Amino acid sequence: MSFPGRVERTVRRHAMLAGGETVLVAVSGGADSVALLHTLVALAPAWRLRLSVLHVDHGLRPDAARDADVVQALGARLGVPVEVARVAVSPRGSLEAAARAARYAALDAAADRVGATRVALGHTADDQAETVLMRLLEGAGVRGLAGIPPVRGRFVRPLIERRRVEIVAELRRAGLAWIEDPTNADARFLRNRVRHELLPLLAQAFAPDVAAALARVAALARGTIDALDRVAAAELERWAERAGGALTLPRAALAALPPPVAAEVLRRAALELGGRAPLRAWAHRGLARALASPAPRRALRLGGVTLEVSGPRLRLAAAPAPPLPPRALAVPGRLALPELGRTLEARVLDARGYTVPRAADRVAFDADALPAALTVRRRRAGERFTPFGSGERRLKTFLIDAKVPRWERDRVPIVEAGGAILWVGGLRRGAQAPVAAATRRVLELALSAPVVPR
Repeated sequence: MSFPGRVERTVRRHAMLAGGETVLVAVSGGADSVALLHTLVALAPAWRLRLSVLHVDHGLRPDAARDADVVQALGARLGVPVEVARVAVSPRGSLEAAARAARYAALDAAADRVGATRVALGHTADDQAETVLMRLLEGAGVRGLAGIPPVRGRFVRPLIERRRVEIVAELRRAGLAWIEDPTNADARFLRNRVRHELLPLLAQAFAPDVAAALARVAALARGTIDALDRVAAAELERWAERAGGALTLPRAALAALPPPVAAEVLRRAALELGGRAPLRAWAHRGLARALASPAPRRALRLGGVTLEVSGPRLRLAAAPAPPLPPRALAVPGRLALPELGRTLEARVLDARGYTVPRAADRVAFDADALPAALTVRRRRAGERFTPFGSGERRLKTFLIDAKVPRWERDRVPIVEAGGAILWVGGLRRGAQAPVAAATRRVLELALSAPVVPR
């Protein structure tokens, strides 16, 4: 089978392309990316592909402009348009990580500009073997040993099953030149030491085809991770409640899952809410803290996502739920509470023939025993409350007993009259101004969904 045919087999195996796509090809000028472009040009007619090239100049070498010229000449030879993006690499932290982040940002932006649904990268089976060995040295788990994914989002790696020796042979057969990046020999970088020192040592001392063996480890681990992802996705859909940009999960359901599955459920939930990927380490730490006894009383900030625990549930959100600011409620009148997605309405009714409501979201008072304006606000620290027909209680204890989650307690509308709690909105009325036989006018308060304009 020809080299393009072997690559096409990989493309089909991992469903990298469906046909008819616009594909942005990342080309550095090195052997792998030149072979990638050459192969996709060969496959383009049968797959009806529209190809475009991006060359990213990181500005890290004085001769980087030469690389751009080589890639542009290659694009002209193969009939593919080339764009050169010059990026700034942060000097802080890992140079490799900063360059990678800048490169992927440039690829994402270019893909958006050209309308590419796929971005093709030139990672090979040798890159995979190096990555697995590096992760092994770092003490990675199964997800780490899965190495470089063949497909992640719109990024695809058609050469991921091809060895570098095959690639060089194909380029020589096709008469295509490539650039040798001198930084690939820089021993300051761990990958280069693994490539030029550790892998050859292992091949000589233990297994001549150690790179292929490590690539098989990655494939097996990837199969395990894919199965874990499917189970976790199903469990997340089974248990998650989504509302107001937040996601809540039952603690008992999480605790009943195998820890790797439960941690992956948390990780996927956080990613859904915009948390920073990959979130693997914090997912396990967050799971342990969320399921600890006693449960954490304060919100946890993990991976850019807020995690709160209250009773049998935990909540993940990009930020804590906004508390309820104080507002005046005219009597009669209507007050929108946009933070809650509800409306509070005050009506004054004739007491004759009036039946006191029993629903939790509707209460009645003697209107003549109350002021003409009420205050609606959040709870206050240390506040006490006298429920109708009961003795005085701490409001915090009342809300806990009423099973109000920790993250909702500052959002329960407290209706105040004359410094006393008249109503804990939607839960319990206070002892003030009861409707009695002598009542002439009734003040009725009701919480309802907001009126939606037509």
